[in-house]
Amino acid sequence: MTHFHTLDPQLIPEVDLEEEEQDYFDYFYDEPGSEPGTLAIEPDAKPSRIILIDYDENHAVRKVDVSPKALTPYLGTNTVSWMDVQGLGSETILKQIGDIFKLHPLLLEDVVNVPQRPKVEDYNEQLMIIVQMVFSHPDEQGFHSEQVGFVLGKSYLLTFQEEEIEDCFDIVRERIRTNQGKVRQAGTDYLTYLLLDSIIDGYFPVLEKYGDRIETLEDQLVLRPNPSYLEEIYTVRRELLSLRRAIWPLRNVTNLLVREDTTLINPENKIYFRDCYDHAIQLLDIVETYRELASSLMDVYLSSMSNKMNEVMQLLTVISTIFIPLTFVAGVYGMNFEHMPELHGRWSYFITLGGMAVIAGGLIYFFWRRGWFEPFYATKKQESS
Repeated sequence: MTHFHTLDPQLIPEVDLEEEEQDYFDYFYDEPGSEPGTLAIEPDAKPSRIILIDYDENHAVRKVDVSPKALTPYLGTNTVSWMDVQGLGSETILKQIGDIFKLHPLLLEDVVNVPQRPKVEDYNEQLMIIVQMVFSHPDEQGFHSEQVGFVLGKSYLLTFQEEEIEDCFDIVRERIRTNQGKVRQAGTDYLTYLLLDSIIDGYFPVLEKYGDRIETLEDQLVLRPNPSYLEEIYTVRRELLSLRRAIWPLRNVTNLLVREDTTLINPENKIYFRDCYDHAIQLLDIVETYRELASSLMDVYLSSMSNKMNEVMQLLTVISTIFIPLTFVAGVYGMNFEHMPELHGRWSYFITLGGMAVIAGGLIYFFWRRGWFEPFYATKKQESS
């Protein structure tokens, strides 16, 4: 037999869906009818600053707060130039960068107007890649997201970030500084792989926190089911959906980088982007598994509440069963008939009370032998532990 459970609306906490939607991938659109290539700068966007890292096999130079005009000498050199633009709030600087590197207006619009769906666009001499970077703080639940745009050229790589933060790129910067691995011997395509791989690897710690969070929530629902956990379930499900919206197109991005023919990516380095694709598939499998587990938490909650209600009803049934014969005896001898011989005996009152006590004790012993009190004691023991 299939049982259908219905939630009481009064037990479901109110969740501000509009507030939740603003926390993850809040979209900022152009004005309807805007000219293609229009830069929609958010009012609270951070000012733009440029960090330049120029390197080859023998040397590496890092410059901070570089002006756009100072980037001109690094076009067409034999070194690898990584220009990291942190902050998208300075329209003048962004347009100057677009003029210097001859960025297509639609390309510049995509990397500046956030957030965009992760994608890859080939502009002949330039390759644009847009992905979502996610990160979380150890003392906070949930995650934060940031769009990262790549513009890959023959001898340079432009990256556009929403703000200046401690991100997963620090590992790559340190490898360049200390000349670890083959980064200083490779070109801009290998640098793009390292940065993209760092972004993808950054998803794993975030998903690991959700795995622990779901496991803890499941234990709480089994041991101490409470309507207050419903809000936590809804929050986890919504955040996992937001993660899936970022990971699903990321799989397509890495797949296109492997399969499309472009002169900007060395065929020998495509195997590295294939590794990124494998990691994206793994992320997608993990997030789908966690989404299913989060959805099953509602069933766990309903089952726990049903079991708790059954235990309460069982206890009340036992108590009612014990008092039914006692009520019968009290009712019989509470009748106001004149000819009731038992009422005139000296010890009738005490005998009646003793008989009622024996009946109650016998029923309690009988129920105990049948194990009807064990679920109640087990629940109390779990709650105390």
